[in-house]
Amino acid sequence: MSSGGAKASKSAEAGPKTVRITRPQRLAMLKALADPRRFELLERIAKAGCPLACSDALEALPISPATLSHHVKELETAGVIDIRREGKFHFLTLRPGVLQALAASLTAIESEACRADEETEPPAAE
Repeated sequence: MSSGGAKASKSAEAGPKTVRITRPQRLAMLKALADPRRFELLERIAKAGCPLACSDALEALPISPATLSHHVKELETAGVIDIRREGKFHFLTLRPGVLQALAASLTAIESEACRADEETEPPAAE
């Protein structure tokens, strides 16, 4: 189920996972999250705190089953969520560490821009 998703690298010890995302993965995630319904679905998955059944998501959102299926697939393909299938039931969870990695990659862009601005500013006159 890692089609296009973020790759996690584990240290030799049983420590927390460090998720690294590439620029194309970041763009795919941002594109997937740009849709208001998908973002609302992501919020519901996060607020559930445990795997969210697709049937519960469907009850909470004013969309058809086919549209929910499309949004779930887009979020999974972007690497934002995982889907656990049990028979005909599907349960949605956030992919651990991915949103933090996405936020960190966006923060890095801002930091790079600030450093570039600082380097091009002329020295202060005394």
